[in-house]
Amino acid sequence: MLEKETINFEKTAIVGIITQNQSEEKLNEYLDELEFLTFTAGGEVVKRFSQKMDRPNPKTFVGTGKLEEICLFVKENNVSTLIFDDELSPSQQKNISRIIDCKILDRTNLILDIFAQRAETSYARTQVELAQCQYLLPRLSGMWTHLERQKGGIGMRGPGETEIETDRRIVRDRISLLKEKIKTIDRQMGVQRSNRGAMVRVALVGYTNVGKSTLMNAIGKSDVFVENKLFATLDTTVRKVVIKNLPFLLSDTVGFIRKLPTQLVDSFKSTLDEVREADLLLHIVDISHPEFEDHIESVNQILQDIKAHDKPVIMVFNKIDAYKHLTIDEDDLMTEKTPRHFTLEEWQQTWMHRLGESKALFISASQKQNFEEFRECVYEAVRQIHITRFPYNKFLYPDYKDAVEKEENE
Repeated sequence: MLEKETINFEKTAIVGIITQNQSEEKLNEYLDELEFLTFTAGGEVVKRFSQKMDRPNPKTFVGTGKLEEICLFVKENNVSTLIFDDELSPSQQKNISRIIDCKILDRTNLILDIFAQRAETSYARTQVELAQCQYLLPRLSGMWTHLERQKGGIGMRGPGETEIETDRRIVRDRISLLKEKIKTIDRQMGVQRSNRGAMVRVALVGYTNVGKSTLMNAIGKSDVFVENKLFATLDTTVRKVVIKNLPFLLSDTVGFIRKLPTQLVDSFKSTLDEVREADLLLHIVDISHPEFEDHIESVNQILQDIKAHDKPVIMVFNKIDAYKHLTIDEDDLMTEKTPRHFTLEEWQQTWMHRLGESKALFISASQKQNFEEFRECVYEAVRQIHITRFPYNKFLYPDYKDAVEKEENE
């Protein structure tokens, strides 16, 4: 008889603040996402803490009273990890560690940890290690608690933080080495990209966990790893796909997220080259997520950061099978109708309608709903790019409907 595998989740508490720029509703969204990130990393959130402040406390992020409350809860409930929703400065992290005796992480550290778990290839591992080293470098001093000499006082004066300086040099050398290694791999990948010839390149982009890899498997007959967790895919997968008789290259890229650490954007620049060099972007959106419009905005911002915002884009609204809207009872005269109450048909008449029929598709990649319509739209978009590049190939690739008729006649 097979034994059941028991997974030991770390007991975790999460912390966020309500500020002038971040309302309570927005904070709850971010904390929901942080909880999902924590679950992905192997933690179980047992408590959420939030505080209303004008701006974060420069010493301890939250106020002293709130920190004492958190400290008491951590002690009483044996919480092993405390995660903050925003990036902590090295001094904040050090000050909090002195008061609360448990692992202190921030959102950036958590995302880096998930990336480290998920990195499969040596290239992904190199990129993640570079991001981790860049994050670690300014935080080294807080990690050396055994260097009592730092505390000062009688008998404690002397050369000071020599061990830290040594370690900083080691980390800097490691960063230089990793950057050189990434440059070498970048050149190799550049050669690979140039060897693909003049085929039309299509890249799947979107927020993390919107179903990009599922769609890749469905359209490209691939076997890309799929899981209902954040950042299931780190390595870019490129596949040759043929719709009817029209070939093109389809690449599945790393998912984006709000408050994406700058270290990751820097170290994953080469992975994002697939997006920069694509001829067409398929922006996949999880329409069943209540905050999908925010996700679209975050992805568009990152596309702008990597200078890929001016490319032709088809918006693909995925997971229509999981979409559920809120309803208002007929006798309820108090509840105001919001976008959460929109049906799919009503959504299609909003700003999505202005995108045009060929620029907004509603599908379910897992259930293959509206899949033929999706294939037709991608075929026509790729065909247009192809015949612009090779006008003499126009007769090789007829309109989609003609191609279907031709197949049926054969």
